[in-house]
Formats: sequence, structure tokens, C-alpha cells
Amino acid sequence: MGNNNYIDPEKLTLLLEDQKESSKEIIVKHFKSSETVRDIVLGVSDGLTVPFALAAGLSSADVPSSLIVVAGIAEVVAGAISMGLGGYLAAKSEAEVYDSELKRKNQAIINDPELEAATTTEILSKHGIEPHESEPAIKALRRNPELWLDFLMKFELGLEKPDPLRGLISGVTIATSYVIGGSVPLLPYLVFPIAREALIASIVVTIIALMIFGLAKGYFTGSNPFKSAILTAFIGASASAAAYYLAKVIKH
Repeated sequence: MGNNNYIDPEKLTLLLEDQKESSKEIIVKHFKSSETVRDIVLGVSDGLTVPFALAAGLSSADVPSSLIVVAGIAEVVAGAISMGLGGYLAAKSEAEVYDSELKRKNQAIINDPELEAATTTEILSKHGIEPHESEPAIKALRRNPELWLDFLMKFELGLEKPDPLRGLISGVTIATSYVIGGSVPLLPYLVFPIAREALIASIVVTIIALMIFGLAKGYFTGSNPFKSAILTAFIGASASAAAYYLAKVIKH
């Protein structure tokens, strides 16, 4: 009587490799998409809020619109560089962590394969595969150390190999998003020479932009779009109001 629970090691290896190739493109697209959305959200949200608060604060000091535009542009440039560099360094740190864990896990497979085999058995058991069923799988993985290493990195440590260009893409995306977001509250100051008039227009334009951005953010992140729109607009309005009245207090 055949063992229905027996797993052919060769077939398992081919299955794992095929699954790896077939799902690789989908996984990469998903992670790139989510990471890009995260970077855009980070850049645009800060870009809309910080220059908006700065312009509102300077408006209360009765300075000309031209001065607010100059100060705003300086802040947008500095903020874009700072945040872009932060995004680049964060992505670089993630890559360094992955490389470090990859070397450590590879060394563990070489030095103590029995322990890693036990770890693999435990991982498979969490997915409903009994120890006696996982034995052929363990043998198949041990014959392919590279596949075994990839398996442990994903299922034990939960780490995916990062894109080598991730740091650069993240930095550029965040910086560009910050510039786009930061330009919105400053545009009215290019149209209205009187700061108080420009402030009213800036508030209207920025609140609308914050609500649209909040809707989009809610849609892409899976949260309630309308709740996200209200919350985003509230945070931006609160920041600008705080800056405006703080500048008024300091002035007097």
C-alpha cells in the first residue's frame, strides 16, 4: 500500500522553484507598489503641511508675499533634500540588515544544518505539514542550499531581498513628492502681493489639496477614504493654525 503522505523530493524541489519564479514577479510588484505609495504619502503629507504652516506663521507677521515665497522655497528645497536623504538611508539600512541576516543564516546552515533542519520542520508544521511528511521536503532543501537559504529568509525571518535601486528610488520619490506638496500652499503668494489675502487663498487651496490627498491615501492604503480625508485636512489645518497664532504671540 502506497504512502499517500509521501512527498517526492525531486518534485518538491521543482515545485518550490516554480512557485518561486511564478510568484516572484507578483511579490516584487506588490512590495514596490506599497513602498512607492508609502514614500509618496510621506513626501506629499509633509510637503503640504510644513510649508503651509510656515507661510501661515509668516503671514501673521505682516511680511510681504515675496518674502514668504523666498522663505517657502528655501524650506521646500531643504525639506526635500533632508527627507529624500532620510528615505535613501532608511532603504540602505534595510538592505544592510538583509545582507547581515543572509550571511548569518548561511553560516548557520553550514555550521549547524541539523538545527536549521529542525527549524524548517517547525516552520512547515505551522503550515499543516506533519514532521513525518516534511522529511522528504527537508532532504530536498538540504540538497539545494541556496533554495533552503531563501526559504529560511522568507519563512523564518520574514525578509525579502531588497531591490538594489530601492534607496535611490525611495529618496527621489520622497523628495519629488515633497516638492509637489510644498508648492501648493505657496502658489497663492505668487498671485497675491498682500500676505493676508494670499493666506486666505492658501488655506482654501491647501485644505482642498489635503482632502484630495487624504482620499487618495485612504483608497491606496485600504482605510476609509473619507475618514482619511478629514483627518489629513484636520492635521494640516491644526499645524498652520498653531504656527499662525504662535507667530502672532511672539510678534506682540
